Amino acid sequence: MGEGENNDPKDVQRREKAKIQLKRNIGYFDGVSFIIGSIVGAGIFVSPTGVLKYSLLNVGVALTIWTASGLVSLMGALCYAELGSALPFSGGEYSHIKRGLGSLPAFMFIWTSTFTKPASNAARALLFAEYATQPFYGICPAPDVLKKCLALAVLWSLGILNGLSVKMAAWVQTVFTLLKMMALSVIAVGGIVLLISRQESLARFEDMFGSEIPNTSQVAEAFFQGLYAYGGWWSLNYMAEEMKNPSRNIPLTVMTAVPAVIIFYLLVNISYLTVLTPKEIVSSVAVAVTWADRVIPSVAWIIPLSVAVSIFGALNSSMFTLGRLSYAGSQSGHLPLLISMLNVHSCTPAPAMIFSTIIASIFIIPSDLITLTNYFGFSAWLMIGLTCASLIVLRYREPHLHRPYKVFLPVPFMMVAMSFFLVLVPIVWSPNLQYLYGFLFMLASLIVYLPFIHFKLRFAFLDKITCHLQLLLEVCPADGSAEGKCE
Repeated sequence: MGEGENNDPKDVQRREKAKIQLKRNIGYFDGVSFIIGSIVGAGIFVSPTGVLKYSLLNVGVALTIWTASGLVSLMGALCYAELGSALPFSGGEYSHIKRGLGSLPAFMFIWTSTFTKPASNAARALLFAEYATQPFYGICPAPDVLKKCLALAVLWSLGILNGLSVKMAAWVQTVFTLLKMMALSVIAVGGIVLLISRQESLARFEDMFGSEIPNTSQVAEAFFQGLYAYGGWWSLNYMAEEMKNPSRNIPLTVMTAVPAVIIFYLLVNISYLTVLTPKEIVSSVAVAVTWADRVIPSVAWIIPLSVAVSIFGALNSSMFTLGRLSYAGSQSGHLPLLISMLNVHSCTPAPAMIFSTIIASIFIIPSDLITLTNYFGFSAWLMIGLTCASLIVLRYREPHLHRPYKVFLPVPFMMVAMSFFLVLVPIVWSPNLQYLYGFLFMLASLIVYLPFIHFKLRFAFLDKITCHLQLLLEVCPADGSAEGKCE
């Protein structure tokens, strides 16, 4: 031991705090808020009609599919909980695929996600702008320029917030998640009260499976719609590096949040079916608004406001996780070095947040670009399948890896099979040239991967640009010190 070293616990703690690294600021309740906030967007308020439509208005089949979709999502979330608690690093699926399957599949994931995830954020921001401006224009549509300006303002406000403070971003997420759950509670409780008090409402559920039963392809399509509504259960693993006590909190958070969403989704759908007929639900433009006009007409304005609040919360959660994905990709050398640097004052991945917000902004300006990413929907389940395959590979390749939580091994096998089924079925049932373009785009990642990642081709002028931007943004590499900046 060197003479100058000081092993006093207070000094060790002080040095640890002084390190430039992501801080563990996200607790159990924050994690629950992020998962619920990611899953619950505008869909359950506006158009939970897909499942009912493809169930041929069969109430029993529709509720069964809502439950089954939730259970599949829970199975996937439990697989991710094992990976996140054993390997608590930023980046979610990217980090796990890289560890389990190697660098190339991980690069293909981040290559695709760098475009699809910001496009999804842009679509959310535009939808928020649509609902936020609607009350001021009544039945007339709001100008596109206004909606795009508001969408950009919301994107950059959340991007700056997430770049400045993790604690503030988590606080905003908790508040907006509580608000959206209060709105869902109003619908759920209102439905239960009416169901108990009205005999005719109860009669709708007496013979739930009595109407026409859908065929296999229709059930599969309804299942797609249900799984889409639960999308976002994977979000917690992106912030595993910032979770307090991840070995305990990641599994516990997943086991709290996903079942809570399943219960709320079922109660809200039962409430809709109590007040409206299946035909009215399928034909309604915004089901929750129609429900509110029937049940609470004097305060029906709460629902459009709740939709905007719900979208805002989902957008905040999505932007937070996307910043961590870019940060993890850069740390592994798959994105420019600057993106993995942290602000020396707040220890937040500010360059990663700026990078992802700029790309999302590009999608907003000519919003037609967003429609191009619709054909990449299959890539989400492809990556989920690869992540669950990584879990299986790591079980056999690294049997001694400390796993605070272990999922029942058949579950990841089932998830891999389910994922590849969900990737192939749409392509087989409704083949479209755009799916080919999607696959070609993913394969195009090789054009970048081989020279810049595999052969490590570098340009000296980029290092100079990185150094200047590092000084401008006051950032430095993680695990460095404030003195490690460019001189």
